[in-house]
Amino acid sequence: MNQISRLPLVCGTHVLADFHGAKNLFDAEPATDVFRRAAEVAGATVLDVSMHDFGARAGFTGVATLAESHISVHTWPEHGYAAIDIFMCGTCEPMVALDHLRRFFRPRREDVNRIERGIMADIAVPG
Repeated sequence: MNQISRLPLVCGTHVLADFHGAKNLFDAEPATDVFRRAAEVAGATVLDVSMHDFGARAGFTGVATLAESHISVHTWPEHGYAAIDIFMCGTCEPMVALDHLRRFFRPRREDVNRIERGIMADIAVPG
């Protein structure tokens, strides 16, 4: 007997992380490789990584553009704070990317929100 399962469709997972008491908030150059590697270990395809250093130890902002969406950061070194945004679809694992970024920024405290995006009505899937 052919059985039908009903599965919700989720387009992607969005992870928002606030890193407080973080390190490595001044220099965008090493962050470029860290963001590329974070995407790769999460199973994503990196299309581009672009970082902008504000100079004078004023922090940086950047984005890794992925075939599966993006990873972005904005840092406030004067507050020891980094805002991280990871959105991935498909079989990618955004929490794995976050773990990689956590090891680089080494926050003393963090607030993490995980949101399933694009939840569609249940769809019938042959079982």
